Amino acid sequence: MPRSNARPLLWLAALLAVYLCAPFVASVPQLGAADWANVDWAATWSAVAVSAGSASVASLVILLGGVPLGYFLARSTSRKVALLGFVVQLPLALPPLTSGVLLLFLLGPYSWVGRVTGGALTDSFTGIVLAETFVAAPFLIIAAKSAFAAVDPVLDDVAATLGHRAGSRFFRVMLPVAWPAIRAGLALAWLRAFGEFGATVMVAYHPYSLPVYTYVVFGGQGLPAMMPLLLPTLAIAILCAVLSIYSLRQGTAREQTEHGDDALEPVPQPEAANREATADLRLAFHLRRRLGAFTLDLAWQPVTRRLAIIGPSGSGKSLALRLIAGLDSNASSTVQLGGKALHALPPERRQIGYMPQDYGLFPHMNVARQLSFPVDADAASARYWLDHLGLTQLVGRLPRQLSFGQRQRVALARALTRHSELLLFDEPFAALDTPRRRRLQQSLRALQREIAAVTIIVTHDPDEAALLADEVLVVEQGRVLQAGPIDAVFERPASMRVASLLGLHNVGEGTMTSTTRLQINSQLSIDIDAGVSANAEASVDSNGSGANLHAGEAVMWRVSSHAVTISADGAHHGVIEAVELRRGERYVRVNVAGVSFDLPGEDAAPSMTLREGAPCRIDIEASGVTAWRAADAA
Repeated sequence: MPRSNARPLLWLAALLAVYLCAPFVASVPQLGAADWANVDWAATWSAVAVSAGSASVASLVILLGGVPLGYFLARSTSRKVALLGFVVQLPLALPPLTSGVLLLFLLGPYSWVGRVTGGALTDSFTGIVLAETFVAAPFLIIAAKSAFAAVDPVLDDVAATLGHRAGSRFFRVMLPVAWPAIRAGLALAWLRAFGEFGATVMVAYHPYSLPVYTYVVFGGQGLPAMMPLLLPTLAIAILCAVLSIYSLRQGTAREQTEHGDDALEPVPQPEAANREATADLRLAFHLRRRLGAFTLDLAWQPVTRRLAIIGPSGSGKSLALRLIAGLDSNASSTVQLGGKALHALPPERRQIGYMPQDYGLFPHMNVARQLSFPVDADAASARYWLDHLGLTQLVGRLPRQLSFGQRQRVALARALTRHSELLLFDEPFAALDTPRRRRLQQSLRALQREIAAVTIIVTHDPDEAALLADEVLVVEQGRVLQAGPIDAVFERPASMRVASLLGLHNVGEGTMTSTTRLQINSQLSIDIDAGVSANAEASVDSNGSGANLHAGEAVMWRVSSHAVTISADGAHHGVIEAVELRRGERYVRVNVAGVSFDLPGEDAAPSMTLREGAPCRIDIEASGVTAWRAADAA
């Protein structure tokens, strides 16, 4: 925003700031006019002690009940709970005298509570505490509710997968993360209780709290007697402001982020890392979950340890990971890891490592505490991974002081310290720039070679899936489109939709006119080399048995990019559609009879000028063409 446009806002801000500061400035000349000689200091300090003591007791009561209530309000989506949240905040909107009257209906000497207690809850220190609790509690409840609502729920999920039950997660993760905001709310509640007059004077006129005593003295002695009574309140307010500013500056100083190298340190040989490894495990699952109009139904029995789930946004990939981890309960889902039925166990007993996009590090814990946090963390294993993942010098740092690569390594080390048998990665590199993403992908691949755990990478990037997995599950709208080894799925996608999700080129649908001839469309047909097509023609039917293709069958086809060449006497007429750079390599896209083919730029005719719209002649080598039965025809 230009400086000139911001000037009206500056004036408005300055006007309110001047007004809020003016009463304090106006009180300074009253120091000399104050009636210091007739001050009853004993009564004054007694009133200060009553207010400070009652505010402290009330704040403790509010803290003990308000934090759980704020947590409950933040976590619940029930309309009844929302109504409760509205009611408990009503004292903020009520005039203090009205609050006092309401309390008299409940606690007064003629109420049933008053009769039972013999009137002990009014005109007593207890009455002051009860009045202050009623009017000040909303400040803490609102702060706690907002604080817990702002805590990333992923932290609770990660803590569950690290073996912690609900109570432990609340006290060790949720409460510490929310505490700064709760502490501010507690300070406001204490100040509100300390200065409470209206409700207090109705419920407990005696003993005098400082606000009530100030009212009494003002009625008897007038304005000159006010300054000595206001000094304790002003001193307390100034002290709270100073502490608040100091805390803010300390927090700002700690926010400075230190960046480090993203690459992993040289890793040991697999046999060294696997000395504590478990036996080679196999994962199998059938996941079912209905969320509104969306239904997830995925079944998979891979035979390798490095797995990937790929699909577009909203396809159910992340939900699948949560079901595997036990973070989204559904009795109809089954998850089997080796001989263990994970679906029968709560998330804290599944012995898994779950890493969301930002790795789920706890913001209030340094690296050393992160690694010791898992319930069954192995200290020796923690030291091992600290050393070999290059984290030894970072043990005292908080997550905000780490680079993305360092955070990833800490999350991995934390999972590996408890000998996790299953590692779940939910798009771990999605938020990173390309160079950093490539480095971290290579680092994770290196680590996969030396651990025995099953790893599942959820991603929408086919290159990432190809790099980090041996088998892939392609999903869309909660359903399996194709599953199998990486090479098989990438070489023979089951449908054009799968090919699109995998980012494949030179793939299409056609019809076999003979065992060696493929009709791509009405204008284009190409040969398949009989010497090569014996395997190329073989496809796998739904039962997994081989089947030969026959004339008239609908097929999927793929042409190797190196099988397409531009030559002066090529068999097909084409037009250059585009010349593109992909990861620094030049590719040419040509259109032949309405079908697009990509070929590497170095395979194009050296003497030809490659420009968009230029005509050319194309050859397609039969040995580079493969065909297989289309999914719809299987």
